[in-house]
Amino acid sequence: MHSPLSGIKVLDLTNVLSGPFCCAQLAWLGADVIKVEVPGRGDLARQLGADGDLNADLMGTSFLAQNAGKRSLTLNLKDARGKAILRTLVKGSDVLVENFRPGVMDRLGLGYAVLRGDNPRLIYCAISGFGQTGPMRDLPAYDQIIQGLSGVMSITGDAQTVPQRVGYPLADTIGGLTAAMAINAALAGRGETGTFIDVSMLEATLATMGWVVSNYLIAGQVPQPMGNANFTAAPSGSFATATGPINLAANKQEQFEALCDLLNRPDLKTDPRFATRAARLEHRAPLSAEIEAGFADADAETWVERLNGAGIPAGPILSVPEALALEQVQARDFLRDFPETEVKKPVRNARAGYHLDGAAPDLDRPPPRLGQDSAAILHDLGYDDAAIATLKRDKVI
Repeated sequence: MHSPLSGIKVLDLTNVLSGPFCCAQLAWLGADVIKVEVPGRGDLARQLGADGDLNADLMGTSFLAQNAGKRSLTLNLKDARGKAILRTLVKGSDVLVENFRPGVMDRLGLGYAVLRGDNPRLIYCAISGFGQTGPMRDLPAYDQIIQGLSGVMSITGDAQTVPQRVGYPLADTIGGLTAAMAINAALAGRGETGTFIDVSMLEATLATMGWVVSNYLIAGQVPQPMGNANFTAAPSGSFATATGPINLAANKQEQFEALCDLLNRPDLKTDPRFATRAARLEHRAPLSAEIEAGFADADAETWVERLNGAGIPAGPILSVPEALALEQVQARDFLRDFPETEVKKPVRNARAGYHLDGAAPDLDRPPPRLGQDSAAILHDLGYDDAAIATLKRDKVI
């Protein structure tokens, strides 16, 4: 497989999700990622996940999800010797990523102003809840806090359930993807000087809400929670069948008319409440009732087959296990097994979600145990066994 970032060295000083997810994307693209962790406990994600035994072993499933392909170096950045090791690593690296609160790296004496002196071409990416500037810069931020502040929770759910959190760490993931995109752009355009990238999870999340934000900023429409309905079109959303709901997206006029034919309801095409796109949006509820009355004569699988056969986008609503078991997902080689690991259970990870030159990106390293690569990395920097033993004794590594 083509690895666009082969030869690029990344220092990953991040914890939990936004930063580790960012650096995981770089690893999938071929970068050599060194995960710098606190001695003794490492990334908090090592203790997070649904398997208590793995958490106790500092290999929690939350850690396993986004740290394959990386090497682990434990380093006490409060010790002068730890700082010196990091600065030596910076000299030979292309990228450093951190997701501490603003100011932490400066207080450690390891901020961008210092590190760019060690490596003028360094791309330094800081991910935080609110960015490095502004009145909220120093506030702590977790995914749910950002979901609430960004307005995401105000439009998730319906009138009875709002506010509702999206069911996975959306803001953390968006923050990580935004950082990875910015880093790749900086690498592509890098000259003799590096770049300081300041990622705000709040702004990154708002940026992905383009349509609802635009409706407010330009059209003056305050976004409302609409449950599973699509605010841009009708009929588009989830609809009950004889055995359970399915998703339907008859967004185009020809798709709506094909749906009417499939339901044997040609009268719906000329009903003034439904004849045009604007009318269907205004009369969404009665239209949904008419469709669900028609869908009551068959099960979900049958209706999905009928709808897709007529050129109307439709699909079942699956659980996560069902989604991962889809033949389509299997055919695309989306899941990566790591059969040879020191983890007590088999490790299977999701890949990055794209193919390059016809192949899914791959990694040659399973998620690392805490500090498993410390000695090898330090040997590469010129430390001998005695020096490494002293650093370990003094808990610098």
